[in-house]
Amino acid sequence: MNDNISGWNTWSEAFADWTDASVSEIHGFMTGLMTACNAPDEQGWATILEELSFAPLPDAALTLLTEEAEDTVFQLKDKDDAYAYTPLVPDDDHDLYERVMALKQWANGFMTGFGISDCRISAEENEMLMDLAKIGGIRLEDDEEYEGGEESYIYIYEFARMIPVSFATRQRKSVKELALIAGLKMDAKTTKEREAEGSLPKPIPPVIDVMNQNNPS
Repeated sequence: MNDNISGWNTWSEAFADWTDASVSEIHGFMTGLMTACNAPDEQGWATILEELSFAPLPDAALTLLTEEAEDTVFQLKDKDDAYAYTPLVPDDDHDLYERVMALKQWANGFMTGFGISDCRISAEENEMLMDLAKIGGIRLEDDEEYEGGEESYIYIYEFARMIPVSFATRQRKSVKELALIAGLKMDAKTTKEREAEGSLPKPIPPVIDVMNQNNPS
């Protein structure tokens, strides 16, 4: 699938001015969350990202994320359509290094998105997440070849691709039920806004950056 068909070019353009995470990371994050939750509206996504201390998304990126999340939930709910799901990574015309790093970022994004859903998982699902974490932990230098080459990449890509399919059968909940924003109205002021106003009763601990922030290593 080439970059135009997969949406890679569309996402890259929409997120060009947002550097908090790569498009593969945010796509993985969206997918992980959508295996456990119903798709929120734009305000819902804005609230989730701001509570994670990400910068506001450009309007085009926020709209794209919202629409893609709706499509992803719809796709994953259907057993037949689910098998056509694909992580957002560059096509085969890109260097293997770039594709491996994008898949690594997608895996880390998925782990974060599913992680904040606070869903119970089976032993089999836990094992799958542990294997996905290994993909997220891949470390390569710019001039270093990926062990196993194209064949190995295809294997880990297919493994990662099937995880949303396997995880999507659970009953979904509203993002309003997430512990991250529980008790926080979707139109309420964010932590950053409340901090700026001095309306928090005491300083809050720094928010840990749960994604890799485009770190290729």
